[in-house]
Amino acid sequence: MKKFLLALLASLIPLAAVAANPQVELKTSQGPILIELFPEAAPVTVANFLQYAKSGFYDGLIFHRVINGFMIQGGGFDAQMNQKTVGAPIRNEAEKAMSKGVRNAPGYLSMARTNDPHSATAQFFINLVDNRTLDYPSRDGFGYAAFAKVIKGMEVVNGIANVRTGDNGPHQNVPLTPVVIQSVRVIEAQP
Repeated sequence: MKKFLLALLASLIPLAAVAANPQVELKTSQGPILIELFPEAAPVTVANFLQYAKSGFYDGLIFHRVINGFMIQGGGFDAQMNQKTVGAPIRNEAEKAMSKGVRNAPGYLSMARTNDPHSATAQFFINLVDNRTLDYPSRDGFGYAAFAKVIKGMEVVNGIANVRTGDNGPHQNVPLTPVVIQSVRVIEAQP
């Protein structure tokens, strides 16, 4: 009986093996941050983020908006606060993400956008606290689409949250010493 159960268990293991979600490593001037992406929760958002990551778009950009007790935002500006040209905006997937349990909780990444709910391009932010007010439906009926989570390096994120900030031209909450995203490496899902 024991051999039968072991054989049965062994035959089920391949069925239970599910491909892991893709991961992205951000090497920053403050240290590495490893992120797990959730394509089932926000497929268009994840594909968009991966396209920017694979193209090298984020390399050399900074975390340009840091508000301790709220979030850190990056993916749009270089250290001289020159905005990088982006592709077309994507459709907001905050409702779908919420339905899958992916929300604006500590350590989760979401897409930054303007007042237009469907204006997200390359900029993202990492939630430092539970930002339920950003979840679908939010005040505007859409919210901010969460699509990933920091799985290693939250101490780096919290370190970035504590840097000194100030104004830089029209921009507020800009780190006085640039926090650079030195490189981004995509780690494909493994079976």
